Formats: sequence, C-alpha cells, structure tokens
Amino acid sequence: MAKEEAMPQEEKALLLLFDGNALIHRAFHALPPLTQSKTGELVNAVYGFANTLLKVLADFKPTHWAVAFDRPAPTFRHKMFEEYKAQRPATPEELKGQIKRVHQLVEAFHIPIFEIDGFEADDVLGTLSKQADEQGVETIIVTGDNDLLQVVLPSVKALAPRRTFTDTVLYDEEAVEQKYGIKPEQLTDLKALAGDVSDNIPGIPGVGEKTAAKLIQQYGSLEGLYDHIEDITPSKLQTNLREHRIQAFQS
Repeated sequence: MAKEEAMPQEEKALLLLFDGNALIHRAFHALPPLTQSKTGELVNAVYGFANTLLKVLADFKPTHWAVAFDRPAPTFRHKMFEEYKAQRPATPEELKGQIKRVHQLVEAFHIPIFEIDGFEADDVLGTLSKQADEQGVETIIVTGDNDLLQVVLPSVKALAPRRTFTDTVLYDEEAVEQKYGIKPEQLTDLKALAGDVSDNIPGIPGVGEKTAAKLIQQYGSLEGLYDHIEDITPSKLQTNLREHRIQAFQS
C-alpha cells in the first residue's frame, strides 16, 4: 500500500504592526545627520526607519503587516485636556520632510497604511491588535516607546527599545509584569497616578512610578484604590490622593 503523502502544514498567521511616527522620531534623534549625496536632503530618519523595517521583517517573517501614522489634526485627548503634549517643541523642518519620505518608502513596499484624524497611531495600533486577537492572529507591535505595552495580550506582543535604537525587548504579558510589577491592562491606572512627563500627563503630584505600582498591586485599579481611600497610608499620601481625585481619573 502506497504511503500517504504528508499534508503541507498551513502557515501560521503573524501580523506585524509598525508604529510609524515613533520609529521615525527615534531614528531621527538616535542617528547622526545623514544626507543624500546628490541633493543634500537629510535622510537619517528615513535610513533608520528602513533599517528597522527590513531587520524586523527578516527576523520575524510575518504573513501580514501594516504601518500606522499620526495625523497632524488634534486628537480627542487634546479636546479633553488642552495641555496634552503642550510642552513638546514643534516638529523640526528637517524632520517633516523625512516623514513624507517614510510614507513614500512604505508605499513602495506596498505595506498598508492606517491613519485617522482625531486619533494617534497608538490608538490605531491598539485597535488593529485587538481585532487580530479576536480572530486568533498572533501580533507583534513594533514601536519606539513603551506606551503600547498596555495593549499586550496573550496573542499580542510589543517589540520596544530597552535603551538604544538597536537594543530591543519583545514584551509578552510576563515581561511587562516583570518590568512594572503589574499587568499590561493596569498600566493606564499606573499612568493615572504617576503621570507621564513625555505626554504632559500630570497624574498625582509627588506620586512616582514605584508608589503607583504598589498601590495598583494592592487595590487592583484606580477605582479600587479610591473605593478604599480611607485605608491609604501615610495620611499625607491619602490627602494628596483625595485632593487630586479628578485629575487622577482624567489622567
């Protein structure tokens, strides 16, 4: 009797999502000025983005991919809080042109681009990763900062820098918990208490990341903390939390 031919295994889907603007900004500030020899056009951010794109595609060999970009229009967060990211300087002219070039690069690779007025690339990436999770698709978000660690799920990981442009960590749920002491979905409450200097989110004055993590570990969430506000010690911390309750929930 003839042996049955082995059925080819179906390729497992892997979605790579790139945080376009975060990667562009990190490349721009990490790499020395680099100009195109014929025109003199500055291209260090384009070069850094391209290197990251090609390396990650080669390392993970995804079946699907997409890039999300910020839009220039204000987001819903600016409408909620006028001072959101207000401390950030305007985008340098030498970077603006490179953002357009990166769009052209992504289009040349025929990689889908997702962007929408009123929302940041982070919001788009979180939405896409959630939709992929609901369909059972493994996802890796490639980003330039740690904000997106809050959307890590069993099937969603985040590739983010440790220190330098090339030194990265692939964060799963366990790695996020090792870094912060809390679960990924609790990071929003940690920022509500500790704030975020880079985004100009105030949080609670005097409450740092370690104290915030300890409180979230103990009470589970911002709501749980305020449900037990009378148990908070020392009294100075309890008073501070009471006085800035509205600011905490807004943050």
